[in-house]
Amino acid sequence: MKKFKKSLGLVTMLLGLSLVLVACGTPKRDLRTKPYVKEAFTMGTYVKITAYDKGHEKDIAAALAIAKDYDKKTSVNQSGSELDEINDQAGIKPVKVSKAVYQLLKEAYDYSDKQTGFDMMIGAISSLWHIGFDDARKPSQAEIDQALPLVSYRLIAFDDQKQTVYITKKGAKIDLGAITKGYVSDRMTDYLKEHGVTTAIVDLGSSSLSLIGHSHRGAEEPWTIGIKDPNKAVSAQVGLLDAQDESVSTSGIYERFLEVDGKIYPHLLNPKTGYPFDNDIQSVTIVSKKGVDGDALSTTIFALGTKKGYEFVAQHKDIEAIFVDKDNKVYVSKNLKDRFELDKKSEYQLGNIADLK
Repeated sequence: MKKFKKSLGLVTMLLGLSLVLVACGTPKRDLRTKPYVKEAFTMGTYVKITAYDKGHEKDIAAALAIAKDYDKKTSVNQSGSELDEINDQAGIKPVKVSKAVYQLLKEAYDYSDKQTGFDMMIGAISSLWHIGFDDARKPSQAEIDQALPLVSYRLIAFDDQKQTVYITKKGAKIDLGAITKGYVSDRMTDYLKEHGVTTAIVDLGSSSLSLIGHSHRGAEEPWTIGIKDPNKAVSAQVGLLDAQDESVSTSGIYERFLEVDGKIYPHLLNPKTGYPFDNDIQSVTIVSKKGVDGDALSTTIFALGTKKGYEFVAQHKDIEAIFVDKDNKVYVSKNLKDRFELDKKSEYQLGNIADLK
């Protein structure tokens, strides 16, 4: 970013996210002066599509219907939820699921197998804490000790021919909170692109954001995205990022937390200890080509802490990141530095990763 953009055209998206875009061949655009905006409350948040293409109102409604369908099938404690049925039948019998849910679960299994800090079977622990809900509480050590043996993705058995899912141990539970929004964002974005949408933003409630194409300001103009200040109100930002045609996912301790005796317990739970992750990160924003990558990897990188997380990003060419630590330092991965500018009015400073131990 050559200079700090004060006029954002659209609205600066203060979502705790960062986005980048690939400048690839762009189809001819027939754009509105003002965007068509449609939103719905689903998946526990407000899902919003902001689109500039003319004549795609039905496609946008259909994309929102995708989110609603996944919400119905994967929400916990909801009548008709396929995920509830799988959890209820743990240790009893396999459950046949829809193709959409089966593919989501297989993807979650792959990430659980490959990435540190991510385990789709965290449900036995997350249901104890229940952070973000009225009945949230700090469980006893005995409860955590009893639940930890139930946290392992290896307790899931798939049958590809029958399209069934079986949790082999009673009491074990699937929790897809760390991956579903990114995955669903990809399905919505794919649908919109397949139906000719060229210029749009798919926003899944402040933690997963996908950009379609370049900004409405011009065929080669990026969107300008605000990176949320984790210490302040929604309107405050750490800085701005130029981004296009990519996805962004943010995990932070400010989003949902439980406070007990003056101590903050964020909703991001360590599958090894049963307690929330406790390190130097306030928030981490992942920029990736696929929303599912950003969603799952934001949890993985959060688990590593700033220095090791930064090193992890440097070793993976298809992701970038912006870290905000508890000392109010901001660390930006190499390939984002030319597109990110710190808000000079903020209390943050750019940090040098070499200074961290």
